[in-house]
Parts: sequence; C-alpha cells; structure tokens
Amino acid sequence: MLDRVGRATQNFFEYAGGLTLLSAESAGFIVRLRIRIAETVSQCYLLGVQSLIIVLLTSLFTGAVISLESAQQAVQYGIGSLVGAAVAYASVRELGPMLTAVVVAGRVGAAIAAELGSMVVTEQIEALRSLGLEPSRFLVVPRLTAMLIMLPLLTIFADVVSIGGGMWIAQTYAHISPDTFLSSARQAVGFEDVIKGLTKALVFACIIAMVGAYQGLSTRGGAAGVGQSTTGAVVLSIILIFISNFVMSFLLFGGK
Repeated sequence: MLDRVGRATQNFFEYAGGLTLLSAESAGFIVRLRIRIAETVSQCYLLGVQSLIIVLLTSLFTGAVISLESAQQAVQYGIGSLVGAAVAYASVRELGPMLTAVVVAGRVGAAIAAELGSMVVTEQIEALRSLGLEPSRFLVVPRLTAMLIMLPLLTIFADVVSIGGGMWIAQTYAHISPDTFLSSARQAVGFEDVIKGLTKALVFACIIAMVGAYQGLSTRGGAAGVGQSTTGAVVLSIILIFISNFVMSFLLFGGK
C-alpha cells in the first residue's frame, strides 16, 4: 500500500511539474510576442467559432430552466419582478463562464489532446525537435492564445443568450414583461460582475488549453494511448474547472 501511495504521489508531482513547465514556457513565448498569427487565427475558428452553436444551445436552455423554476416560486410569493435578477445573477457570475468552459472542454480539450497525441505517435513532434523548432511555440501557443481570445467571447454570447432565454420563458410562463425583467437584471448585475465572470473565463481557457496540450504531448502507447490522453484531458479539465470556479468565486465574490 505504501508503494502505491508513493507512486501516486510521485506521478502527481511529475504531472503538476510538467504541466507547470509547459505553461511557463508557453507564457514566455506569448509575453515575447512570438506568436504565429496565421495559425492562431485558424485555431480561433476551429476551437472557438465551431463551438458557438453548442454553447448557445446550452446557455439558452440553462437560462430558460432558471427562469422557469424561479418564476414559479416568485409568482407564487408575489415577487415576480425579481426573476430577471435571479437569471442574470446566476448566468453572469457562475453558470455562464462555468458551463461555457465545461462544454468547450468536452469538445476543444479532447480535440487538442487527440491532435497532439496523434502527432506524438507518428513522431511528428520528434521531427520538429530535430529541425530545432520548439513544439510549445508551434503547437501549444497558438491554441492557448486562441482559447484566451475565444472563451471570453463565447462567455459573453452565453450570458446574453441565457438572459434572453430566461426573459422569453418569464414572459410566456409568468407574464413578466421584458422591461420589468431587464430592469431587474440591470439592478442585480453590474459591470464589475461581468468583468469578474470574464476573468473566470480566462482562467478556464488556460486550463482547457494547457491540460489538453500536455495530455497530448505526454501520449504513449500508440492509438490506445491517444484515446487515454483524450479522455484524461476532458476529465481533468472539467475537474479543474469546478475546483478553480469555487476558488475564484470565493476570492471574487466571497465578500458579497
């Protein structure tokens, strides 16, 4: 048992150290502006634009469900004017950034890990190194930069669509006018809350990109290893998103 605990501890610190080193190396290239613009734009489309539909659908029905449940109770107690505040508060502070990150992690994290893992298996990474090229700059930095750009934008779309879906349900189900709904939402959520939600999105973007990239670059064992790396990237990204969401919610909103 002690041997298993020791091996697990060693593997944990090896993984954490490798992920930290890859993140620091990639951040160094970004700070020095050694970014491949064309590849970054391509990754913005592949990782961000192509994720838009599933993010919008998830956010639409999430906002609708929140509005449906809160409107049912609010109308019963005569406080229907607070439904807009409940939907906006939950969407902008928590569900918008977190659900967007979880949905994107399931699609983008898996795609990054699978693509880089396949390149490792087919020895394309070794070919880059033999040419004197840094895999982190050519493969990781464009994906990390694209995620840092696109995930906050996706979060903004998710917030708007979630509030819009909640407003539609509130009007249809509880006969709450759009003006009352939006007025309540504006009173509950300020610009500072939006900025803090986007700060969460930036942290989530780093988690998704770096975990996916590290899992892919650590792939061993052929096609089976690619599958394991892909699964591990999605699972670990989602776990870290939930953990970091709690920590940031405590730090950003704990006193309010």
